[in-house]
Amino acid sequence: MATTSLAWEGAWVAALDDMEMAVREAEELLADAHRPAPAPAAPWTPPEGLGPLPATLEERARALLARQLTVAEQLAAAMVRGRRQRRALATLAPTRLHPPVYVDVDG
Repeated sequence: MATTSLAWEGAWVAALDDMEMAVREAEELLADAHRPAPAPAAPWTPPEGLGPLPATLEERARALLARQLTVAEQLAAAMVRGRRQRRALATLAPTRLHPPVYVDVDG
């Protein structure tokens, strides 16, 4: 029974580690907006067969959830800023009302 319990908790620890790494990457990307975006990762799929969260990991899971919610809010705000900037840049795009009629070849 102890071995099963350790394996169960170990599976949860690994799952939380993976989620924390993803949140850390998103936090780093938000902190350095001028850094090139990383290659898209494979979509996250929840591990199967974990069962309920062990009570010993509840505090860690709650802290992770808080970080995920904060990052989600920051990502949404960054997307809104990006759209606004794109619209502002579009209004600055040069437009030619009249094409040049002649070219000065003598300089």
